[in-house]
Amino acid sequence: MDFIQINVHCDPPFREILIAEMGELDFETFMDTEVGFEAYIQEELFSHPALQTLFNRYRKQTRIWYELKKIPKENWNEEWEKNYDPIAVGDQIYVRATFHEAKPQVPYEIIINPQMSFGTGHHETTHQLLALQLTVDHKGKKVLDVGSGTGILAIMAAKLGAISVAATDIDDWCIENALENFGLNNIEPAFVKQGTIHELRLSESYEIILANINTHVLLDEMEEYNKLLSPEGHLFLSGFYNTDKARIMEKATSLGLKEVKSTTEKNWVALVLEKVE
Repeated sequence: MDFIQINVHCDPPFREILIAEMGELDFETFMDTEVGFEAYIQEELFSHPALQTLFNRYRKQTRIWYELKKIPKENWNEEWEKNYDPIAVGDQIYVRATFHEAKPQVPYEIIINPQMSFGTGHHETTHQLLALQLTVDHKGKKVLDVGSGTGILAIMAAKLGAISVAATDIDDWCIENALENFGLNNIEPAFVKQGTIHELRLSESYEIILANINTHVLLDEMEEYNKLLSPEGHLFLSGFYNTDKARIMEKATSLGLKEVKSTTEKNWVALVLEKVE
């Protein structure tokens, strides 16, 4: 399986807008650059006409220039390592790769090897959710990470004391990658399953559910999350823009979920909801 890399040059105010729009076109991994950003997508999912249509909508508002190239899957880590720097979430969380120096003084250290999976901690959605996880007690709780990508949020949950962590994703390389990252962090997950939440038909309940995906999927799947969520349980959501928060909250409220806390970074929203009985 090969991937397409798009190197986008654009004015800074439009970087996050274009990233959000490209997320709707099945691009899954993004990296900021000095001139804009890089985006990656499976070759079989890539539609050049759809990308051109998207960029043409914004060309009257901003300068956009891009170049693309094919990257074999086996070369992904080499490309990633050229751009990847470790990140800190406050002074509590440190996310690094195996080739970075450890920081044992930081309370929560997470080791990630992404392999084309979304969730390195660099994107605003992941960064915010990691910070929000610190605000909710995970000790002794069962946690489900839906659309887990690298598994970073489930790994964080385990490090915060969750008694059980499980992960799902629709992509086979995400399943493979999450399992690798659990191993790198010495965590044994309850399961890592491939499929949508509708397809998997899970029956266990969870005190905490994490879903960092996109607006359309969250709206489509939120009812399923709610069915799996224990009374007074917490649902963490991100992957949507500030302009979509009202739609997300309308759906959440209709299911008996109330907002506990939310944060916004570069117009990306992260949200903690509680199930009210």
